[in-house]
Amino acid sequence: MNLDQSSAADIEVVYAGEEPPHVYQASIFLAGPSPRAADVPSWRPQALKEITLQWRQPGTLVVFLPEARDGVRGSDFTGQLAWERVQRDRADAIVYWVPREMATMPGLSTNVEFGEDMDSGRAILGNPDSAVHVRLLQELASELKIPVADTLSKTIGLALDRIGPGAVRIGGQRDVPLLLWRTASFRSWLAAQEEAGNELRGGRIAWTFRVGQARSNVLFWAYAARMWVAAEQRVKANEVVLGRPDLSTVVAFRPAAQWLDSEVVLVREFRSPARTADGFIRELPGGSAPKTDDPRQVAADEFAEETGLRLSPDRLYPVGVRQPAGTVSAHTQAVYAVELSEAELDQLRADHAEHGNTAETERTYVEVARVVQLIHSETATVDWTTLGIITQAIHRVTP
Repeated sequence: MNLDQSSAADIEVVYAGEEPPHVYQASIFLAGPSPRAADVPSWRPQALKEITLQWRQPGTLVVFLPEARDGVRGSDFTGQLAWERVQRDRADAIVYWVPREMATMPGLSTNVEFGEDMDSGRAILGNPDSAVHVRLLQELASELKIPVADTLSKTIGLALDRIGPGAVRIGGQRDVPLLLWRTASFRSWLAAQEEAGNELRGGRIAWTFRVGQARSNVLFWAYAARMWVAAEQRVKANEVVLGRPDLSTVVAFRPAAQWLDSEVVLVREFRSPARTADGFIRELPGGSAPKTDDPRQVAADEFAEETGLRLSPDRLYPVGVRQPAGTVSAHTQAVYAVELSEAELDQLRADHAEHGNTAETERTYVEVARVVQLIHSETATVDWTTLGIITQAIHRVTP
């Protein structure tokens, strides 16, 4: 059967060895076992029919189909493997339909591929009740919150639900699955690069750290990008871009006659990357709230959460917005400053309670220190970024 018979005008099938169109709205990869014998039918024609019936979004849906257009199994195993990895990396959803009711379609390599994709946030697992040797896949799916169905129709439905309306991507942007494309942190980074005249020529997600009940919210991500650098007329492809939601931070201080004697409020918190004497990090109160558009309000809310002292956002004045670690992460940090009264500082000095967001395992403890102590401390209680922020915020408003 020519699988093109199952395709519609807004669905484009891309067979093994072929390249997708230059522009499309969404993509889905039909993974799972392929027939090993000529007399064994493929399940993918039925999958294409289901996609045609269920796809109702505007724009082109690309379906990556790892079988030959003429139906003849090729001999270039290495080339087939390379093609499949590229298309799976860029697909918005990866459907693993695993029938396994026939000895002629064992699909043992499916286990390996599923293992590579199971924590990608894009995998969908389906198998009929009659399938054998799928218990491991089902257990992994349950643990990793992967959507599961027992019919091909439902499996396709789950994949298309995850895709939703899609988003137009062109050229190298096609290598960015919707999971990442939809995050504000990625789009902000890409917009900044494009504003500078650079172009994303392609890449792949190295990893994502996802949170939430269904692990669908991308909090941290790493993208191995191939960037065209306009100013240098070259492609740079040996770096990984790290990203996370932008931060809002508060420098709360009590000014002194000499700015080095000014006192600043810090929070002590256990952070796993710490290389300090006690394993804790001293940092400025702050954080992120992706659903809030006002960074000043975020700063005020985070300060209250981490110190117990609520400040009106109107008291916070902007210091600036910069990347705190531009060679490592794409995120920015909006810094606000506020001058505290002596009574407020006394309240914070006397506070030995635990603060933070316990639901997110955050525990913070208030500390107050003079700037000169932070600069000359032999124990390096704050990192270079924090020290630079404090210096910028306080030195600009004190003698």
